[in-house]
Amino acid sequence: MAMQPTPDMSRLTVLLARQWWVLLLRGLAAIVFGVLAWMYPAMTVEVLIIMFGAYCLVDGVLGVITALVGRKRNSQWIWLLLWGLASIVIGAITFASPGVTALVLLMFIAAWAIVTGLTQLVTAIRLRKEVRGEWLLGLSGLASLIFGVLLIVIPGAGAIALLWLIAFYAVLFGILLVILSLRIRKFGQLEA
Repeated sequence: MAMQPTPDMSRLTVLLARQWWVLLLRGLAAIVFGVLAWMYPAMTVEVLIIMFGAYCLVDGVLGVITALVGRKRNSQWIWLLLWGLASIVIGAITFASPGVTALVLLMFIAAWAIVTGLTQLVTAIRLRKEVRGEWLLGLSGLASLIFGVLLIVIPGAGAIALLWLIAFYAVLFGILLVILSLRIRKFGQLEA
């Protein structure tokens, strides 16, 4: 049963509904990243750095676009902007430091996952009374947060184990965003 937009529905909900395809692209990018990491587990740290940096930049640019498109109609756009900017900053730092060690890369990934998780949790909480399926965004935020904390707590994990953990997280995160985008797409269709 699709929810009908109501006069008290936040502009953030309307913005996300109109830009559902951005969430879809972000989810698909995460899935592609995860699948590539699974397919090539013996890849070097340099390749992982490039893949992670590229993913963060794409994710961040799409997040910033979503925020900026709706900034005049939505007072909550700042959370989407922070999510996007965090991804861009981490992606840029990753590319600027190609000789980074696996441990520093791990901390970059952990910081990005924690910031992303927190912003997604805040967004999901703000949407909880307006959108069915907001729990998917909250769940993806919680997954990001747990993933980031685990990376900090268990930094000595082997490179292959770490790669598999990253791949699993990316695919799970991507699937949740794809499902959320398809659910929220209904709002965009109702607005049209």
